[in-house]
Amino acid sequence: MAMTAELGADFDMARDLAAVSIRSLDDVRAAAEALRDIALRLGNLKVAVVDNIASKQPMVDAEGNVLAADVYGWTGDDERWWADTRLALSSPLPRACRYESEPFWVNAQGFRTRQHNRYLDQIGLENFEKRALTRGAVVIPIHLPFGQIGVATYNRMDRGDDLSAEYEAYADYFGLLTHRFIAGYVKTHRTRQWLPGDCQLTKREVECLRWASIGKTDKEISLILARSHATVRFHIQNAGEKLDAVNRSQTIFKAAQLGYLGAAA
Repeated sequence: MAMTAELGADFDMARDLAAVSIRSLDDVRAAAEALRDIALRLGNLKVAVVDNIASKQPMVDAEGNVLAADVYGWTGDDERWWADTRLALSSPLPRACRYESEPFWVNAQGFRTRQHNRYLDQIGLENFEKRALTRGAVVIPIHLPFGQIGVATYNRMDRGDDLSAEYEAYADYFGLLTHRFIAGYVKTHRTRQWLPGDCQLTKREVECLRWASIGKTDKEISLILARSHATVRFHIQNAGEKLDAVNRSQTIFKAAQLGYLGAAA
C-alpha cells in the first residue's frame, strides 16, 4: 500500500493489523503484546490503552490479567493509572478525547492537532505531569459506536516531553492499529444488546427529537415546525417505542447514541 511504502521498511501494515486483531477472548493477550512490540520497534514508545474512558474496569486478557500491568508494564507506584478510577475525569488526556477524534500529541505546553480544535484550548494543563501521569504523549482517541470512547497513549521510554517527531512519523499508523485493537476487544467483550437492531427513525421523528434534545418543549416544537402539539408528541412517543425507551430522556439519549441527533458546529 502507498502508506506502507512511504513509511519505510519497518512498517508492514498487513502484518501489523493482523497481529493486533482480536476475534475471540483468546486473542487478546497476543494482540496486546503485538501492539506493545510495534510501539517499541518503531519509536521506542510505551503504550497505555483504555477501551472505555467511562468504565472503571481495566482491560484484561482471557485469564483476567490486567493488560496495563502484565503486558504494558505500568507497575510502578506512580504508574498505576489503570487503578485510578478518577483519572478519566481529572486527566486532561481522556477529557481531550471527548472533543477530538483525530490523533494529537500533548505536553504541559499544549495540544498539537492536525487542525485547530478550539475546545482543546479550554482544557487546563496546569500540573500536567501529575494529572496526566506522563510528561508528554501521542494520543489516539477511538470513537466507537454508541458513544463509547477508547484511548491509547504512546509515551517516550525516556519520559521526554517532546513527541513532535514521533507524532509526525507514527500517529496515523498508530491510529489504524489502535482502532483495530480496541474495536476487536470491545466486540469480544460486549454481551448485552441495549439498543434495538436496525432502528430506523423517520425524518419528522428525528426533527422533533433534535429540538427536544436542546430543551424545547412539545409546545415550542409544535410552533417551530408548524405542527399540532399532539402530532409532535406522537412523533416523539413513536420514536421512543422504536428505540425501546422508557421515557423522553432515554429516547433522546438512545437516538443520540445512534447518531441521529448530531451536534452543533
